[in-house]
Amino acid sequence: MESSKQHAPADTPSILSKAFDILRAFDSVHRIMTLSELARASGLPKSTVHRLLGRLVELDVIEPHGNAGYKIGLGMLRIGTVSPALSMRDSAMPYLGSLQRWTGRTVHLWVLRQFEVVCLEKLDQAGVPPAPGTVGARAPAHCTAAGKALLAHEDLDDLALFLPSPLPAATVRSRTSVDALVRELREVRGSGIAHEADEYRLGHSGIGAAIVVRGFAVGAISIGYPSDDQPAFKTVSALREVVAALSRDLSEGLTPDRYRWIPGAD
Repeated sequence: MESSKQHAPADTPSILSKAFDILRAFDSVHRIMTLSELARASGLPKSTVHRLLGRLVELDVIEPHGNAGYKIGLGMLRIGTVSPALSMRDSAMPYLGSLQRWTGRTVHLWVLRQFEVVCLEKLDQAGVPPAPGTVGARAPAHCTAAGKALLAHEDLDDLALFLPSPLPAATVRSRTSVDALVRELREVRGSGIAHEADEYRLGHSGIGAAIVVRGFAVGAISIGYPSDDQPAFKTVSALREVVAALSRDLSEGLTPDRYRWIPGAD
């Protein structure tokens, strides 16, 4: 005899996934949203959003704003800052600031996640339109200088087997051949500097170098610039020096209890 209890289909979104649909509706442009706006952006019924907002407010994940708005709560700040990657960001900030001031270019800090890079920090070049990439944004690793710098430290034979073929293109200049990418990555591994030209956004180019701690590429710094305004050789030298100095500082400050923060460390 079948149970009278109704079971939801396996693919029915859970309450947790719906809550994250609401959280992901916020972005750098939509920092404050009404109930109706959140319902439209998340694709959830207004009644569901209303119910979940009440619980998220109780948990300090969401905060009310004014009479009808909502915003991400400061309770999320503590959670986000305990990531090991954010500890690296804190250590990197003085280096990023010095590099941005000395070169006058846009500087990013990235980490690799699967076949994408995630932006941890961005310092824009003064007086020019903002370069692509906001904090928290993701980009295809093979289309960015930082991503190539990080991929170059992977096992390239294995990488060639697991990368999607053809590679997805972000622009008409994006590299789509896995074999061609792997050849480029071998060159990057040898030189220590990766290049990208109009591959992620037309009109924008960049150089990148990996931050290496005890043999592992834990992040990368990139310098972005308009494609028609190529940087001087001294900019490449500055990037090398900053990445080398940061890598040394991170290695020297890696206490035994923090060794597990390195990707791949047992």
